[in-house]
Amino acid sequence: MRSIARHIVAALLITPLGATAQHASGQHAGTPNAAQDIVVKQLMTKVLPDIPGKEVLAITVDYAPGAGDPVHRHDAHAFVYVLEGSIVMGVKGGKEVTLKPGETFYEGPEDVHTVGRNASKTQPAKFLVVMVKNKGVDFFMPVK
Repeated sequence: MRSIARHIVAALLITPLGATAQHASGQHAGTPNAAQDIVVKQLMTKVLPDIPGKEVLAITVDYAPGAGDPVHRHDAHAFVYVLEGSIVMGVKGGKEVTLKPGETFYEGPEDVHTVGRNASKTQPAKFLVVMVKNKGVDFFMPVK
C-alpha cells in the first residue's frame, strides 16, 4: 500500500498546473470523509537557471476542518503564507505555532515537519507554500 506522502507527490506530479489533487490524510476526529481532508493545488514549477539544479514549486493546500498531515520533511526551503482560517505548524525541536491569515512560517531543508494541521475542527483553512528545492526531487518525504 502506498504511503500518504507518496500519494500526495504522485497526485502533484500527474496533476496539470491549475488542477487540484485530493488525498487521504488519515482519519481525523470530527471529519466525515478523510479522503477529501486535504486538497493540494500545484500553481507553478519554475527551473532557476542561475541556481544550477534548483527549482521553485508553488502550491496551495486546503485543510478541511480537523485535517492534518503526517510527519514529513521537504528537503527544501519552504515558505508558508496563510490565506484563510488558521493552521498549526511545527518542526522538530521548535515550538508549535498557530498562524492566521497573513502570517508566515518557514521550514528549512533539514527540518522535520512534526505538526501541520488545521487549528479548527469546524472551519476550513488554506495556505500557500513556495519551495526552493532540488530539480526533479519529490518535495514531500515521509518520516518514520
